[in-house]
Amino acid sequence: MDQFGIGQPVRRKEDVRLLTGRGTYTDDISREGQAWLVILRSPHANARITSIDTTEAKAAPGVLAVLTGHDADADGLGLYPVQVDVPGTDGKPAWCPPRKTLQTDFVRFVGDPVAAVVAETRAQAQDAAEMVMVDYDILPAVTDTATALDADTPVIWEEHGTNLCVHWSSGREKEAAEGLARAHKVVEVELVNNRIVGNPMEPRVALGEYDAATDHFTLHSPTQGVVRVREGLAKYVFNVPKEQVRVISPDVGGGFGLRGKLFPESTLVLWAAKRLGRPVKWRADRTETFMCDPHGRDHVTRAQMGFDAEGRITGMKVDTIAAMGGYLFDFGPRIPTIAGARVQGTVYDMQAVNVQVRCAFTNTAPTDAYRGAGRPETAYVIERLLDQGAIAFGISREEIRARNYVKPEQIPYTNCAGNDIDSGHFLETQDMALKLFDWEGFAARRAESEARGRLRGRGIGYFIEASGGQPSEWARVRINEQGEALVHVGTFSHGQGHETAFAQVLHARLGIPFDKVRLIQGDSDVVPQGGGTGGSRSSQMGGVAVARASEMVLAKAKRVAALLLEAAEADIEHEGEVFRIAGTDRALTWAEIAQAEIPGETPGLDEELLYKRNTECNFPNGCHVAEVEVDTDTGMVAVVRYAAVDDVGVPLNPMLVHGQCHGGIVSGIGQALYEHAQYDAESGQFLTATFQDYCMPRAGDMPELAVELNVVPCPSNDLGVKGAGEGGACGAPPAVVSAVCDALGVAHIDMPVTPEKVWRTLAMRQAAE
Repeated sequence: MDQFGIGQPVRRKEDVRLLTGRGTYTDDISREGQAWLVILRSPHANARITSIDTTEAKAAPGVLAVLTGHDADADGLGLYPVQVDVPGTDGKPAWCPPRKTLQTDFVRFVGDPVAAVVAETRAQAQDAAEMVMVDYDILPAVTDTATALDADTPVIWEEHGTNLCVHWSSGREKEAAEGLARAHKVVEVELVNNRIVGNPMEPRVALGEYDAATDHFTLHSPTQGVVRVREGLAKYVFNVPKEQVRVISPDVGGGFGLRGKLFPESTLVLWAAKRLGRPVKWRADRTETFMCDPHGRDHVTRAQMGFDAEGRITGMKVDTIAAMGGYLFDFGPRIPTIAGARVQGTVYDMQAVNVQVRCAFTNTAPTDAYRGAGRPETAYVIERLLDQGAIAFGISREEIRARNYVKPEQIPYTNCAGNDIDSGHFLETQDMALKLFDWEGFAARRAESEARGRLRGRGIGYFIEASGGQPSEWARVRINEQGEALVHVGTFSHGQGHETAFAQVLHARLGIPFDKVRLIQGDSDVVPQGGGTGGSRSSQMGGVAVARASEMVLAKAKRVAALLLEAAEADIEHEGEVFRIAGTDRALTWAEIAQAEIPGETPGLDEELLYKRNTECNFPNGCHVAEVEVDTDTGMVAVVRYAAVDDVGVPLNPMLVHGQCHGGIVSGIGQALYEHAQYDAESGQFLTATFQDYCMPRAGDMPELAVELNVVPCPSNDLGVKGAGEGGACGAPPAVVSAVCDALGVAHIDMPVTPEKVWRTLAMRQAAE
């Protein structure tokens, strides 16, 4: 098999550039005459602004401008809308509060932007920002998700009259109630899905430029796709035609869902550049990243699951309060509701399901999509309930799952959300994972741990993803005069390896050497359409679009070759870089055909298309198995063994897929054991704004990750691919928490499973003995 074709573990071509320091990130870009912008942010979680005095700051050395929300209002800057519709049980959509670039009346979380200072240097801007005098009338802060909707909790948005953003229901309330009523056994769990911070390696940066002669804005900033950012800035903020805004994203150091949003900092550098007539740059420090990037998760849930006498699910009811933060970001209320609900029931044969979500405003940073975006939360609830079911029936955790999996003969299976799961061998995937893990060898390993005074446990987490996002994607393939293939695509690589994967797709279709394929992305002037990267959509959407555009180029190349060689098109053979008349030595290369001018034919080999599919998403899935060891003296939990078998359809490049799996697993283990964004209950101060306070997983915390693939091709796209980037974040949390509960001999423990929680659990257990 061709070593650079589809399915081959080709090393990432972009790594040579990135690892040798030849990458170009936004902060590497500077412009002549560039000024620096620094943002003064609220030190309070909830307060009324009574006055803003910028006099002293404006007189500070090097200061070029001090901007407030009053200036923004005077210049007509627009508001930031929520960009999704979430219907409420009362028939009304989610209530969206006005979100400004800079606040003038109230601040609603620590980090809320109040003023922007522009100076010759960043240090001068920082010094001057401290001179802006803001008087606040401090108000009570609401930071506890569980009590945010209580009757005696202060209301954050007085004009709305409640902290409820929207009360959403998945439907089937009657069926779920009947399913629980007829159950032989009903189990229940109350759990927390902890708030976490995405923390990409590269902090957010924005460089704004404005051309007064053409009334044209240019933004350089790390994103997950430039098209939607450009359209948001043009439509909502500046009210100009989208052609007057250009967004460029060079290399980007991680995204995790939080990059693709409409941020006030992007507005600020463009607006300041227009007012000053010179480029303006802003760069977040790590504390700003912690405080002001969208956070993820933050749910409090109570759930019930019913089983018949054979341990098969009869119904499920889930009630969740999901924190939105002080404002709504682009997709905020969609994540815990519609996004998560697409996979309700996950891989299990269950139809009587009702999920109720109340999205609540809190005086915290807004929440939005973070790796998995609703699907990890859904899987976590179901997997924890199944563990309770296994306890109730006195059967193994693998057995209760086996009794409830959707069977291969049931596929295509319409889940309780009405989505058709078109492929998957779930019990087979579980069996593969248990074998890879050496499930049967656990007893000996547990005995060895006990001999050393340690506790040992194992756990399972099965997930299914709804990957794909927007059901259309744009691609363009052009062959230049040197015979190189230039691939333009509307997805965006921020660490996934698209330069490699798309080159493999094109090489497989056109035979052009792998090293002669170049990826062009991240510039709205050359990528006019596209959905960006999010929801693990790039291989199934961008990959298929590239494949189809390649086939259009190949068809034209054969037609042109036939005309040039004066032969029938059916007699033209294509192999690698050569087109020849069958059985002869008369041939042409890609470069020669690209340079040809034929009467009646458009010059060159340059084709583009907008690929559309009739399904919104497909369904990668996987079984993850974790083993932990617990130090009973300190409460420290170590993940000592981990295995995962994922079904991502046909892997374009198994090495890239394994890398995505590893990253997702580490994210999931981080949430399960280490990460927790916390606010002070009274003041609303953010307590975890540095790596000293917010614990991230490290390489030394990870065991060897055994990952294999169960290849079940997706029938709904040309390449048979499914998403691969978010599965680990879905499978790891339930697997790790299940393993800890097994080790401790308890039914449930909340994430993150910190040493203190474990120590207290052990102390309580000892006191009860």
